[in-house]
Amino acid sequence: GLSRTLQEMEVTVLDARMCNNSRFWDGGIVPTMICFQGRHRGSAPSKGPLPTVTSTQGDSGGPLVCGKRAAVAGVLSFTSPDLTDPFKPPVATSAVKHKKWIQKTLR
Repeated sequence: GLSRTLQEMEVTVLDARMCNNSRFWDGGIVPTMICFQGRHRGSAPSKGPLPTVTSTQGDSGGPLVCGKRAAVAGVLSFTSPDLTDPFKPPVATSAVKHKKWIQKTLR
């Protein structure tokens, strides 16, 4: 069932070229999208494509935030119907208005 408590996870933004690989989203990721991988708070980034935690379909529309001031970087758009598929990481729609800020922050 759905949680009544707001959930949070730390994420790492993935390279769009990797997400567009034929093994992943096969060209479906456009420049206005952010592909990411979740991990448990405080854990080291994983070495492979398999996320240790993931978003679920009920999370669509939720914010993707970054920075100490929690600025909105995107809005969760979609994820794979098969949440165990390591090659279909969640995707957020970029907050285009803040595109330059997002790029600067991710560098």
